[in-house]
Amino acid sequence: SKIVGTKICPFILLQFSSASLKVSGVEKQWYQRRVRGVLNYYTNYYYKSNLSSSNKMVLNRVTYRRRLSYNTKSNKVHLCKTPGGKLVYHYSTKKTQVSKCGDCKRALRGIPAVRPAKLATLSKRVKTVSRIYGGTKCSGCVRARIVRAFLIEEQKIVAKVLKAQASKAK
Repeated sequence: SKIVGTKICPFILLQFSSASLKVSGVEKQWYQRRVRGVLNYYTNYYYKSNLSSSNKMVLNRVTYRRRLSYNTKSNKVHLCKTPGGKLVYHYSTKKTQVSKCGDCKRALRGIPAVRPAKLATLSKRVKTVSRIYGGTKCSGCVRARIVRAFLIEEQKIVAKVLKAQASKAK
């Protein structure tokens, strides 16, 4: 039988003949192309890996730079290439949360969104707003509290006046 294609590489030895393939012409061409593609892939891989002085896998292996060796929330990293061409891990800081109003849970304006450790180092004037409840409640909620307190006091005064008038009328 006539040998149609033969190729030797360190991973596989594929040999097929026109007699061994009992298929139609179209299918035979497909098999030939498929085998040729597989062989090209493996031979190219073999020659490329042999040409380089060191193993590619070892070059791209990246390890943590700190002692914590688990993939936790505090140990998130992303790959970064240095100017020298090395791949290294850069540590990502956690996402910051904006300070929220205690009543309506909306974001407070004028208060920086930083991590708690950084917040501890900031001065008081940066962490607050110069207003009553500044840094804990938003301006709308403070206004509502003041109006509510004023109306409650007014209600008490009106109730007292009505009680005095009722006692005088008797």
